[in-house]
Amino acid sequence: MQEVVDGADLGYVGDDTPVSSEEPLSPAPGVETVCVFPKNAGKIVPAGEETELLVGLQNEGESTLNVVAVHSTLHLPYDHKMYGQNLTVQSFYNASVPVSVQATFPYTFAVSKFLQPGAYDLVGYIVYEIDQHPYQNVFYNGTIEVVEVGGLLSVESVFLITLGIALLGLLGLWAYGQVQQLSKKTKKGPKVELGTGTTDANMDEWLEVIIPPPPIYLCSAESGAEAYRYDINLFCLAGYRVCKGQS
Repeated sequence: MQEVVDGADLGYVGDDTPVSSEEPLSPAPGVETVCVFPKNAGKIVPAGEETELLVGLQNEGESTLNVVAVHSTLHLPYDHKMYGQNLTVQSFYNASVPVSVQATFPYTFAVSKFLQPGAYDLVGYIVYEIDQHPYQNVFYNGTIEVVEVGGLLSVESVFLITLGIALLGLLGLWAYGQVQQLSKKTKKGPKVELGTGTTDANMDEWLEVIIPPPPIYLCSAESGAEAYRYDINLFCLAGYRVCKGQS
């Protein structure tokens, strides 16, 4: 048999209001609990907004129990001794669970809107009495994800998007440089036309152009005919042009 406890029997107490004595309470024999986040499998908790979960309780003990309250605390994931926030204490009236009966209790809480987004550990407790003796069960001890409300992007999201754009830009520059180097290796040198044929410009260094020395005009200062003929014969054999000198 299962019973859902209606919200008409609920009451709310301040965040700092104690629901039990300072001594830690232990669970009663035969009492089992379970927790479900309705339509919220990822356990996403918007900061500053209410989040609802359901606490299931099964009484397999020997006496009827009376549920007193449900409350929870928020802890840093790496150290449960450090409290992030004491959440709402939700009290119940006339919420009795007979033997061999299952009951479901709704619990609504809200984390501070100023809480830094990220992963936190949520510890939920349900407090009940059996024969006027208080007991307590931990119905949830796990991680929730606190997210911002109202902003399209969080600071972490903006950082990751900016980093991704920068990496894509660097990758594009690297690819452009590789394409430029490849095109330089495969590009052929310009061709120079020589008459009706063509040859590569880089072959110009193998062409030898023989330019004859400029003619030297020498005039003989000798007045004798034999010396003049000697000079003519000498320089003509050497390939020079000789002019007649003036005495």
